Amino acid sequence: MSKNPIILEERKSFVLSNQKKQESIIDCEKDSVSGAVSQRACVYCGARVVLNPVTDAIHLIHGPIGCASYTWDIRGSLSSDNENYRNSYSTDLREEDIIFGGEKRLEAAIDEIMESKSPKVIFVYATCVVGVIGDDLKAISKKKSQEYNIKVIPVQSSGFAGNKKDGYKAACHALLELMGPKEEKEKDYFEINYLGDFNLAGEAWIIRNYLSEIGVKVNVTVTGDATCEAIEKAGNAHLNMVQCAGSMTYLAKQMQLKYNIPFEQVSFFGVTDTAKSLEKIALLSGDKKIIERAQNFVREQVETANIELKKYLERLKGKKVAIYVGGGFKAISLIKQFEDMGIRSVVVGTQTGKEEEYKKIKELTEEGTIILDDTNPSELEYFLRKTKADILVGGVKERPLAHKLGVAFIDHNHERKHPLCGFVGAVNFAKEVDLTVNSPVWSFIEKKGGEAYVYEEEFYTLERQSL
Repeated sequence: MSKNPIILEERKSFVLSNQKKQESIIDCEKDSVSGAVSQRACVYCGARVVLNPVTDAIHLIHGPIGCASYTWDIRGSLSSDNENYRNSYSTDLREEDIIFGGEKRLEAAIDEIMESKSPKVIFVYATCVVGVIGDDLKAISKKKSQEYNIKVIPVQSSGFAGNKKDGYKAACHALLELMGPKEEKEKDYFEINYLGDFNLAGEAWIIRNYLSEIGVKVNVTVTGDATCEAIEKAGNAHLNMVQCAGSMTYLAKQMQLKYNIPFEQVSFFGVTDTAKSLEKIALLSGDKKIIERAQNFVREQVETANIELKKYLERLKGKKVAIYVGGGFKAISLIKQFEDMGIRSVVVGTQTGKEEEYKKIKELTEEGTIILDDTNPSELEYFLRKTKADILVGGVKERPLAHKLGVAFIDHNHERKHPLCGFVGAVNFAKEVDLTVNSPVWSFIEKKGGEAYVYEEEFYTLERQSL
């Protein structure tokens, strides 16, 4: 990157301007630069994202009460049955516990939960302060497991000990501990595990219905609308399909070692990727009937979706989008989805993208597209203004920035309440993009990030000097 007033010297290798002729590689998969105000979530958050949708487990947070504020109400995974997961339980550690240790309080909390709830599984999450004072979660979990003859599973998720990605791994270890042995009985039908869908707004149900239409059974979705019993039987599937690569690729690799279950990557965002993913699963089944059903189903669904999408294409053509999401695979799907709508990606960033994903992003985007790893609000604002993006796609942390700049915003994170996956989700997405970017509100306010904004280098220079 050329000299820039807003990018810290230590951050420059994490920012790339796409130059096709250059072999430049962006820096990624590293800890955040100290003081750079990363948008990444902590280890504990990563673990909760993955485990919280397990509907009938007790989620016990060993730490100060504030950490328990992460609940179902923040991330709306849906359940078809049990709703234990909607509550957060906490040991509510106080100053005295920090000084003398919180293990007795953790034991008392488990006793109280057993007396009132009698669960079969309790996940015990470590928070930052527990990592500092050194409470032995593993020993207490083992003791209580034996005492009550249930599974008390420690989740080693002290917030400061890494980043969100490490939380994913901690959650995967907890899931592996929950999974039971593989049954020897052979099945006369094709069955998969669907990893990395958290059933936001019922998305896992949409995909499950698609798979049912083509004759593929889903053993368990990990972890959207999953029960502990279903996860215990995860080792019995023929194949693991991974939707959220960032959180679930590690689990898929571990299950391949433990159960000899192969895995494949899929994406159900956008018409093209949804169609390809269904056809891929059908081909992997090796069953001619499933392949034929999939081809017919995909053909019908694509035709229907394209008729709906056509209504929006003329209104969206020529717009520019900035994407900042958690994982690289989702960013890749979004680039393709926006391209199908005639919208150009001018900024693409992720919190936890991998080197091979950034190479793909570089391949898919045009010359000059800004690619960011683990960016911060200042950089994001700078590039939103510089590229004059019309839309920002992100999560709850990016929303205020878009509103401040007068840029249309699309929530593509776990807080949303409407499905964006599958064929129906692709239509929902196009409709939402149209509603927000073509809203009449833009004619009443001064846009600062879009076409009407005049970029002021001097402003950033002064702002940087004042830090």
